[in-house]
Amino acid sequence: MTATPLTAAQTVAVTGLVSAGRLHIVPADPQRAASFIAQCADKISQLPLLTSDSVRYGLAYDAAHDVGEALLAAYGYRTVNGPGQHVAVGMFLEAVLDSPPAVAAAAAQYDVHRRGRNQRNYQARAIGAAQVRVLEQVAVTLHAAAVARGVS
Repeated sequence: MTATPLTAAQTVAVTGLVSAGRLHIVPADPQRAASFIAQCADKISQLPLLTSDSVRYGLAYDAAHDVGEALLAAYGYRTVNGPGQHVAVGMFLEAVLDSPPAVAAAAAQYDVHRRGRNQRNYQARAIGAAQVRVLEQVAVTLHAAAVARGVS
């Protein structure tokens, strides 16, 4: 697996995340990236089998998060340990998946759903079927975008 090289703009954005202390530079790990992409694909394949909106939402979020972890591994980064790791994954997704517009929109939606997941998990807020469908599509779009970038 060889991931598509980052553009100049993507490199600047990711370097900013490193400088801000959100990410560490580590050796690229194609095997780890492939494992996360495979996990994502498995989770996406299971979504139609589930009937609980809350469970589907959690699984779709985890699938989207797996894409972020796959991209981090493929490009040689990891989040800094501690609070804000999922936020940093979202920032990385937005930095790397900046085009085409549908992919960039899906990357931006990750953080919206991260907050939704937190509200569900920590404030016992209900999740609606429409939210689930949107997040499922976000996960599918992010997965396809990562595979198109050579992460598989």
